[in-house]
Amino acid sequence: MNARALFFVGVRTAVVLTLIVIILGAYVRLSDAGLGCPDWPGCYGRLLAPTQSATVELANQAFPERPVEVGKAWKEMVHRYAAGTLGLVVLMLAVLAWRGRRDPGQPVALPLALLGLIIFQSALGMWTVTLQLKPVIVMAHLLGGFATLVMLWLLVLATRGRRTPQVRHESAPAPPLHRRILPWAGLATAVLVVQIALGGWTSANYAALACPDFPQCQQQWWPETDFRDGFVLWRGVGVDYEFGVLDPAARTAIHLTHRIGAVVTLLAVGALALLLLWRGHGAVRGVAASVMVLLLAQVGLGVSNIVFHLPLPVAVAHNAGAALLLLSLVTLLYVLCQPVRETGRAPVRMGAATTPQQAG
Repeated sequence: MNARALFFVGVRTAVVLTLIVIILGAYVRLSDAGLGCPDWPGCYGRLLAPTQSATVELANQAFPERPVEVGKAWKEMVHRYAAGTLGLVVLMLAVLAWRGRRDPGQPVALPLALLGLIIFQSALGMWTVTLQLKPVIVMAHLLGGFATLVMLWLLVLATRGRRTPQVRHESAPAPPLHRRILPWAGLATAVLVVQIALGGWTSANYAALACPDFPQCQQQWWPETDFRDGFVLWRGVGVDYEFGVLDPAARTAIHLTHRIGAVVTLLAVGALALLLLWRGHGAVRGVAASVMVLLLAQVGLGVSNIVFHLPLPVAVAHNAGAALLLLSLVTLLYVLCQPVRETGRAPVRMGAATTPQQAG
């Protein structure tokens, strides 16, 4: 396999791995296993989570403040192994990109930026443990995972059909509607990113069930809230944030903000998808249909989380759905920016007639 083909396969493998890491991260967080290993990068000072009675006893002596829970330790370590594998694949992509930097069509800046992001993500993973699930770090780690996924997906879109050298085709500018709608598509994507961040903040502060009923919250349309305390980003160090430190009013404020954000996201992204389904052209309509389906699925999963009191499979699926919805919007932005390939147009020759009169 040559370098171009290896890069092609590696990018797609990395996308799948990133989705797996995001899903595992959600599973670890939602099953309260984020501190299943109280140290980093090992687990109770070992490469593997302790399981035998002798190693468990030694681990408990080394970390008396956090006795071993084997199930949680293994959940955390599987997540770390997957993240480490992803890091190695991204390193390979960066090396291949640098070595092939003189090849036409070889992306270089994006793979190198990805490597930098992965290194920063590793630091965030370490701080998540050492700062004991500090919410702003957990949220940043989540957003970093989504950013990694988006950057890898952009590489997939940029390298479509480039496994082997391609013949260049003439293209026409994108349709006027596509150019006009592009800023609104960017705004809808930004709204979704803010909503994903709010979801991370809600989860990190254990506020997902602050409102256990729907559509009301605590059988009221506007219960007691404390937005000032709910959105304090930094509370110093040395605080154990496992299971949350906020009072009910602050958690309610966070939950309500996430609900309001869901309505804004539904309106912004839904209106964009409907407009492009009605008046879009070519591939844009297909991508818009995917956006609409994923958007409605996300709303359904979000409501199900409340009605059924946060079942683990539904909550994890809600995280995965957010990732897929973001990828669909990124794809939509990419397609809206692309020119339309000319097809069925006869080549124009120098000196040839260009009008019926000239041809006669």
